[in-house]
Amino acid sequence: MKRLPLAPRALTEPHPSRLAPDHPHRAEILAEHAAALEAGQAGYLDPGSGLFVLTAGFLAARETCCTRGCRHCPYVTDA
Repeated sequence: MKRLPLAPRALTEPHPSRLAPDHPHRAEILAEHAAALEAGQAGYLDPGSGLFVLTAGFLAARETCCTRGCRHCPYVTDA
């Protein structure tokens, strides 16, 4: 597989189509994601659902998008 370029945004900022700016748990989600990135963890538990969510750092290391709609996909762009 060909390595995809990362989207032109920080790994800490998900694309708005994956985490809306008005999401009721946005601040908590971003805090959990940032903490997991800082700790080098593969993911975190979603504060609303309790499901395990992969970090953008983990997904970026895969070098390509899996097309499953990951919340923190580092490859999603507006283009």
